Amino acid sequence: MSPREQENRRLLRARDAIDRDYGRALDVPTLARIAHVSPSHFSRSFRATFGETPHRYLQRRRIERAMALLRDTATPVTDVALLVGFNSLGTFSRTFSDVVGVSPTEYRRRTRPVAAPVCFTKSWLRPAD
Repeated sequence: MSPREQENRRLLRARDAIDRDYGRALDVPTLARIAHVSPSHFSRSFRATFGETPHRYLQRRRIERAMALLRDTATPVTDVALLVGFNSLGTFSRTFSDVVGVSPTEYRRRTRPVAAPVCFTKSWLRPAD
């Protein structure tokens, strides 16, 4: 296996950790340890490989999950914010509005559960960057 392939595998491990543990406190040093590289190298390599910073990827993953919870459950907005890894309702609401274009409450009001397989709804309803 080439050095580049080895690095890609390490980066994929870190991205998988984000996908799996998005609700937990994850920071660049923690993710860099998973990838077995320094934090600065991790940030540069992650962005070069995946086209966005680790922080942005984590935020997008959290917002995608929040969208599903708001659309498909009656879970209160504050609880949704905590479940997806935000410590503050204000930060969650601001980030959600920046990414989705409307507040979490407005998003819930405008949307309904989609009768389609999850793999399709994730693709169709992914927030635009």
